[in-house]
Amino acid sequence: MSITLGIFLVILFITLGITYWAARRTRTTSEFYAADSRLTAAQNGFALAGDWCSAAAFLGFSGLTALYGMDGAFYALGPLVAFCTVLLLIAEPLRNTGKYTLGDVIMHRMRRPTALLAAVSGTIVVNFAYLMPQMAGAGVLVKLLTGMPYQSAVVLVGAAMIIYVAFGGMLATTWVQIVKAVLMLAAAAVILMMVLATIRFDPLALFEQAETRYGPQYLLPGNYLKNPFDQISLGLGYVCGLAGLPHVMTRFYTVPDAKTARRSVVWVMFLVGFFFAGTTLFGLAAADFVGQDAIRAADRGGNLTLPLLAQYLGGGAGTWGGEVMLGFVSAVAVTTILAVVSGLTLSTSGAIAHDFYVNWIKGGHIEERQQVRIARVSALVIGILAVALGILAQGVNVAVLVILAICIAASANFPVLILSLFWRRFNTAGVVGGILVGLVSSVILAILGPAVRGADAVWPLVNPTIVSMPLGFLGAVLATLLAGRDRENESRFDTFSLRVHTGVAAE
Repeated sequence: MSITLGIFLVILFITLGITYWAARRTRTTSEFYAADSRLTAAQNGFALAGDWCSAAAFLGFSGLTALYGMDGAFYALGPLVAFCTVLLLIAEPLRNTGKYTLGDVIMHRMRRPTALLAAVSGTIVVNFAYLMPQMAGAGVLVKLLTGMPYQSAVVLVGAAMIIYVAFGGMLATTWVQIVKAVLMLAAAAVILMMVLATIRFDPLALFEQAETRYGPQYLLPGNYLKNPFDQISLGLGYVCGLAGLPHVMTRFYTVPDAKTARRSVVWVMFLVGFFFAGTTLFGLAAADFVGQDAIRAADRGGNLTLPLLAQYLGGGAGTWGGEVMLGFVSAVAVTTILAVVSGLTLSTSGAIAHDFYVNWIKGGHIEERQQVRIARVSALVIGILAVALGILAQGVNVAVLVILAICIAASANFPVLILSLFWRRFNTAGVVGGILVGLVSSVILAILGPAVRGADAVWPLVNPTIVSMPLGFLGAVLATLLAGRDRENESRFDTFSLRVHTGVAAE
């Protein structure tokens, strides 16, 4: 355990050193929220990989595959398709029209405080839904690393998160995410080579052993997503939900222009493609070598599957090699979570401090130094709330909770964003209607479904995107039509559209 803890502390001190370096270079609002828009495509691509490869990816996907077979692979491969939507529809328009947040895009199109308030609501709900599983995964890992109680572990992670964001802003968050992405890909490469060496570089042997041990059904769909509509809903949530995640959107404001934004998406597709393809093999290897009973005994949600596999490959529990591998993978996993929660906290801080306080309450009339101060205070409050949510989420598979957050993003933020960018008649009533219907339907259906209520569920689908996203679009369209035409808003659309597609007058 001393080796494990030592590796974790080394990585933690490195990231705190990055925060100290960044804090000395973060003075203005642009530096705090967008790293002054100076990142290269490669830097932003690695940071996006760090943002997107969350606790769900590093811990949950391997656990789902180990416990439920190919249904876990569905969760892992979806992000590869999702980034196509971001590349083709979202990356360039966001960079051309926004400044720091989703609220900036909505406000630039609608010029109405009510629309801004609706966008803030969507951002906060999605980000907290995403924060909960990250904090839960962090609590499990830090408990494993240090032996401290789960609740204390969550508090420790929350404290580190607040330090990263409040002092270092986007610059610190970005470089923590880059370091995390490099470590994560290195850990995945090491584990993949060790797994392949164990089976003499024959990946099919993993499938054969799993079929022999758990039966043919293990390699067929339906072990976790028993309803076929759940599989469709999962894919739909991925394809549209990623484009509606506020903490992913903010990354496109950290680059100087739309071309760099597109190139950064290409970078992240290659980086996460390698990792997500490996999680299926990691899950199968853990089921074969570690066993489902041992995985469930360590954490009933399967969140410790990858650390347990690394420990086995290093020589098993109690051996020097096993402890080194366990420490390395667990420390990387904690860094993964710290990077993601920092991005989420920064995005939420932007919605509260920049959108709500500065633009909605103060009408944009506030000194820049005070804006940064308000953003740092909001980061502190958000961190405290995230700790409370993480404690409530103990014992739930983090991948499932993350997908529910993506479902909310697909149902509330995505319809409003797409219609704002591409529909001339869309108006403030449509923004409010779309976000309200999307949020309420997705949250209620998720709470009533198996992901939250288990066997007591009164709604059959784990992921309700297939129902809640059309409802979000319907709410947006009906509210737009019922409110009547906003001629002033429509008259600005040509200028807005020119900026969306060409970047003319973009900041």
